[in-house]
Amino acid sequence: MAGLAVVAAVGLIVDDRVLVGAPIWFKPFKFAVSFAAYGLTLAWMLSRHAPPSRTGRWAAHTVVVAGTIEMAIITGQTIRGRRSHFNIETPLDQGLFTTMGLTIAVLWVATLVIAVLLFRAHLGDRAATWAIRLGLLLALAGLLLGGLMVLPTPEQQAAGGLRTLVGAHSVGVPDGGPAMPLTGWNTTGGDLRIPHFVGMHALQGLPLFLYALEALSGRCARLRHERIRLRLVLVAAGWTTGLLALVTWQALRGQALIHPDGATLGALAALTAATTAGTFAALRRPGSGTGPVTPPAATTTEAKTTQPHHPTEELPA
Repeated sequence: MAGLAVVAAVGLIVDDRVLVGAPIWFKPFKFAVSFAAYGLTLAWMLSRHAPPSRTGRWAAHTVVVAGTIEMAIITGQTIRGRRSHFNIETPLDQGLFTTMGLTIAVLWVATLVIAVLLFRAHLGDRAATWAIRLGLLLALAGLLLGGLMVLPTPEQQAAGGLRTLVGAHSVGVPDGGPAMPLTGWNTTGGDLRIPHFVGMHALQGLPLFLYALEALSGRCARLRHERIRLRLVLVAAGWTTGLLALVTWQALRGQALIHPDGATLGALAALTAATTAGTFAALRRPGSGTGPVTPPAATTTEAKTTQPHHPTEELPA
């Protein structure tokens, strides 16, 4: 996928064709980068499962095969100058789009198998374990929300058997209109790619959030408490879940991300307030007001390097 991303980047430079309002090699580039991050993250998560699992290995191989087939079709359609997603104009286009749907379904099931394995395993301290588990659950939800894009739009339903497309990224407006830079998300209507993105990349977001906490623990003694890190991970997961629900609701109402109405802003303010309150509550010292303070647990990194402590060695002769 990393190699394909380089090829697609070259295509963006040398191939000036445009498809559905975007450079034709933009989709292969985005998908290659996304699959590379997805594969690396799952590999890292599986590496924390000890001992190695045969089921996990087969699930990982399934993800690799499904992702490779998906990218082969996207790249092939790009070379042909055809849409890969939603295209049923010819029997070949329809067959390729159907195959893509099947491969993503297989990839989802394989990811679910990996999630079940990791829910049954000890993956480090409690904060690390739940960052991984909840990231996987949100990624599975994000993948499922992608299924909303393959539902026919009202215009496509009205066309009946004459339609050449089934499904769309945008809600309330046609695909290919004015878009945000880099992401390509629609700026005049709803875009279902946004909740798909938020959910899927929680897979990386929550573990990275935890590592940021561990990096800051050297300066902030409170973050050395395992229970506090766990609380903050749960708050971050709650915020991500709320954000996922919010952007899904916004997109389904045909509203652009950058043009929220009063209801969307009100929901965002409530989510922000709840997250702020949760953060302050999470930062309370364990045992404060109810007894002695619990000694801080080592972070995931420290736990690997800290030597065992022998109190008897400190006794006087």
